[in-house]
Amino acid sequence: MKRTFLGALVIAQLTSSAVAQTQPAARVGSADVSIAELDALAAGRLAKVRNDEYQIRRQVLEGLVEKRLMKAEATARKISPADLEKAEVIGKAEAVTPEQSRAVYEASPEKYGTLTRDQALAQIASGLQRTRLAQARKTFLTGLRAKYGVKVFLEAPRVTIDIAGAPTKGPAGAPVTLVAFSDFQCPYCQRVNPTLKALEAKYPGKLRIAFRDFPLSIHSNAVKAAEAGQCAAEQGKFWEMYDVIFANQQKLQSDSLKALAKGIGLDQTRFDECLDSGRMTARIKASMAQGTSHGVSATPSFFINGRFLSGAQGVEKFAEIIDDELSRAQDRK
Repeated sequence: MKRTFLGALVIAQLTSSAVAQTQPAARVGSADVSIAELDALAAGRLAKVRNDEYQIRRQVLEGLVEKRLMKAEATARKISPADLEKAEVIGKAEAVTPEQSRAVYEASPEKYGTLTRDQALAQIASGLQRTRLAQARKTFLTGLRAKYGVKVFLEAPRVTIDIAGAPTKGPAGAPVTLVAFSDFQCPYCQRVNPTLKALEAKYPGKLRIAFRDFPLSIHSNAVKAAEAGQCAAEQGKFWEMYDVIFANQQKLQSDSLKALAKGIGLDQTRFDECLDSGRMTARIKASMAQGTSHGVSATPSFFINGRFLSGAQGVEKFAEIIDDELSRAQDRK
């Protein structure tokens, strides 16, 4: 009886939501402006709001899960949560030695500006200790999550990204697809490339990477570089061109791009004709329009199985989502 009621409730909510989309938001003369029309025009901004809402909920959820795990384990051991913290987090975090702090300082003393050497060493030691405590906490909580069978049902907002015709790497049937909206002149896009390569190595056979152009207007050569990438893709060498463009970000004028194409063995005449014609512009504009409709406003931006991730994040941030997606795929089997 309970399932029937819940099922009816869900159907009623979905029906109500669908009806709301057709309801008028305003009327001008005899013409209505629908909610659906508003949503279509504000799609990018609404996508950002939904992602922000999810991140807030997920952050609060993780805090609640952590508290409940610590309380459950403390109860099982017949100690207080504070004593559990001391034993399994504070007690397991390796102490920072003076030698370790000095090594960090001596690697780049200029980073510490007007701080005295002693002040810098104290700051470094404090930072290293916080990092080690955070790692010890994470390790302990990971074990507790497995012990107590934590399952997260909160769903991240997802969108469907059309990658038809987009350059891809990795098996088409991979359980995880990562779509990158990128700009060849963007320094942060260049910075994240080692991370993407590390992810390829970390998830062999499980990860597919697709590239979408999103050249920013603040970068004068970004559109032409994007065209060069698509012209190389026409000859089956997008990823080779991708690598050499990012390795030569200060040389993105047309002549330089043609020289880079020659260096990777492209048919020069065919490439030059493609680049000079501007016929890839429509393809690039379509890619940008798709990104904008899903909330992309800066680069790099990523969608991992449709889940949004912004910026040049480290391997760990990507892995957190990829591991979650792989776990969900396994649960569905």
